[in-house]
Amino acid sequence: MGERAILAEVDDLAQVLGLHAALAASPPAGIDDLVPAARTVLVAFDPARIAPAAVRAWVLSAGTSGPDAAPPGPLVEVPVRYDGPDLDDTAALLGIRPAELIARHAAAPWRVAFTGFAPGFAYLVSDAWPHDVPRLAQPRTRVPAGAVGLAGEFTGAYPRETPGGWRLIGTTDAPLFRPDAPDPVLLTPGARVRVVPQRAHLSAAGADVAGGDSASGGRDATGAPSAPGISSAAHALRVLAPGAFATVQDLGRPGRAALGVARSGALDRGALRVANRLVGNAEDAAGVEIVLGGFRAVAERDTWVAVTGALADLHLEGRAVDAYTPLLLPAGAELSIGVARAGARLLLAVRGGVAAPASLGSRSTDGLAALGPPALRPGDVLRAGEPRRPIPVVDSFPWSVPAATVEVDLCSGPRADWFTPAALRTLRDATWTVSNDADRVGIRLDGPALERLRHDELPSEGMRPGALQVPPHGRPVALLADGPVTGGYPVIAVVTDATLDRLAQARPGDRVRFRGV
Repeated sequence: MGERAILAEVDDLAQVLGLHAALAASPPAGIDDLVPAARTVLVAFDPARIAPAAVRAWVLSAGTSGPDAAPPGPLVEVPVRYDGPDLDDTAALLGIRPAELIARHAAAPWRVAFTGFAPGFAYLVSDAWPHDVPRLAQPRTRVPAGAVGLAGEFTGAYPRETPGGWRLIGTTDAPLFRPDAPDPVLLTPGARVRVVPQRAHLSAAGADVAGGDSASGGRDATGAPSAPGISSAAHALRVLAPGAFATVQDLGRPGRAALGVARSGALDRGALRVANRLVGNAEDAAGVEIVLGGFRAVAERDTWVAVTGALADLHLEGRAVDAYTPLLLPAGAELSIGVARAGARLLLAVRGGVAAPASLGSRSTDGLAALGPPALRPGDVLRAGEPRRPIPVVDSFPWSVPAATVEVDLCSGPRADWFTPAALRTLRDATWTVSNDADRVGIRLDGPALERLRHDELPSEGMRPGALQVPPHGRPVALLADGPVTGGYPVIAVVTDATLDRLAQARPGDRVRFRGV
């Protein structure tokens, strides 16, 4: 799966749980993440700290000498009201009465096989659940938070409102995902789950959402304290106009994919690092990612800033100034960033770093997971932390205008053998066009269809930023920093980490060329 991850495939879900348990028991230095899925375990690693050959040897050793079954995880009790809109239809589909479906679902001892789709969304399985439930033919555009559903062999509950195609049979008030809690995800891989049926008329306040007692190893399913404040940080900029879309981003929250949490962070990580360097910040300090320009802000106090990334006209109090250079904004002065003329995203660094509440160790906004601060709006005030370093004696930083044709390097993908040799040549030789379906989750590319050799359904497996998924329409989709951590479309190739940032500057209508594997 590219040069920073491998995919270990086994025969069934039971072996996935056993392999994941064996790997998690003693990971060597350099292993960043372990993501179990339906038939695979994704092993992400840092090639600067551990060689790929050593990772492969470790995985194979764990696969041959690990336990036959994963040890039992913590017990979590989840209250469920069986009031879902699909309850009756699902029971009829299975040839049983709704009361029998409820009884079987509530009596089954469930276990979390893996997470994905959204932070806190757990795929639960049970040996006592014999049903294979087909998904809805037409997915809902809105599934409310707390909805309990069935799909295939799995049951699961939606931690937040999202689209979805599972058949909804109930509702839970359990806090499935609490980003500011010490343990943010209630249902983690390996956890045992006991369903506690609730009367449908009970409100959330009347539902018993507590887990088992401490003697039984249970876990409390109560709320969490709010995120720490940032009142000690000084006002730096007041936003007059955020442009098309502007969010706070740092270098993200890696290493949490097993919880269903994407890496997120600035899409053009290099541009953020340079901007931070120019104003004397640590490279991972939070800045502002601005899509297509059009941003205006006024300084609340004397403030150093730097703007990098896409090409746009910059003005300080109406006077043209340069990008990729430190700029001192006097108190009351207005900084204006024009519409981007090349590239898609600009990065604005503020001396001291943008101070915003951290969620799971990062200040980054992840719109798909609803993590981090909301997108900026007119009137918002950006606070800055305390500078730790002097302003570097650097007048400017070498840079070039983002090209209209983006060239990125590819590594082999785990499902390249699902495609014809002609499809692999087409991927490399064609010039692809960035479609209008391009955001922080991913970019769909328009061009010739990539022909498949296999057309069967792929069980969900771990995904990475840079993965090129190929949906049934045959056009590749490049996953980016906010993309899902698991997915069910085959990955034909993976963009190298060194060239992934270039896709951050690709805008609709731009062209993309892939260089050889």
